[in-house]
Amino acid sequence: MNNCYIPQGYRTPLYGYDMQRAIEFVKSSFQENLKFALNLRRVSAPLFVDRHSGLNDNLNGVERPVSFDIPAVPAATGEVVHSLAKWKRLALKRYGFYPGNGLYTDMNAIRRDESLDNIHSVYVDQWDWEKVITPEDRNEDYLKYTVRSIVGAVCDTCDALRRAFPQLNVKLEREVRFITTQELEDLYPALTPQERETAFLREHKTVFLMQIGKTLRSGSRHDGRAPDYDDWELNGDILMWNSVLERAFEISSMGIRVNEESLARQLELAGCQDRRDLPFHRMLLEGQLPLTMGGGIGQSRLCMLMIGCCHIGEVQVSLWDQETLDVCARAGVHLL
Repeated sequence: MNNCYIPQGYRTPLYGYDMQRAIEFVKSSFQENLKFALNLRRVSAPLFVDRHSGLNDNLNGVERPVSFDIPAVPAATGEVVHSLAKWKRLALKRYGFYPGNGLYTDMNAIRRDESLDNIHSVYVDQWDWEKVITPEDRNEDYLKYTVRSIVGAVCDTCDALRRAFPQLNVKLEREVRFITTQELEDLYPALTPQERETAFLREHKTVFLMQIGKTLRSGSRHDGRAPDYDDWELNGDILMWNSVLERAFEISSMGIRVNEESLARQLELAGCQDRRDLPFHRMLLEGQLPLTMGGGIGQSRLCMLMIGCCHIGEVQVSLWDQETLDVCARAGVHLL
């Protein structure tokens, strides 16, 4: 089934060389703004990890990682990362980061089971960041403070992009509205989770949707979230209104990470007690890892939003089904 949608009257805002210049501008500008907003240092990161380490992110629990054997390392099975959520926390310990400081890196992933549409690709590129916090920082106020700092960095980048490319006219809302998944369900009980987000974002253009992963009073979840990195009480998604697609648009998934108590609780709730024996999880349960918070911020997502593109393939190179290629070609939408 093809899920590609081209809005009526849409025209690609930039072409060729100018599009590449704008993509470069967003990526270089935003990472500098993010670095200073959150006090981060750039580090190198892996493209793949050992399956048996427990470091890969299993996302919603059903996605299959790309795996491969390594003849020179017969005891290992390589897995292309889905994200670096757990690797970053281990890296903070190994590199000796201290409270108030953190790291960021380019994360490139393959999500082979992704359903393709205007905003989803099998290729994922994002800035992954993580910083060490204190026990006193594990609260909602510190989470909200960090969200506002990230949104400020996003909006500063968007404003600078408009000055550099006057033909672009996307403006983003700096004021963040905070709401929990339960409050959102109470507002729109008859809508699907995605429909709820879009309904709320029509009025509140920048939103942090909190507490993703936990079961709601209806018995369902707003969305899945692995039990072994975010604390489901202290996490969320940064959503912005996409005026081209006229829908809610997620730019970041983030949160304060699990400590020993919340990890044990969430593993039990998710029926994943077997993970307690994996090296990463043992270290965490034994208190050997620092308390952290972190997240991922989509690079192509930000470019798409700020430039005003209708399809993520306009700002990143990936593989697409023939029907998507045909729909875009007929509409004059150039995929990279």
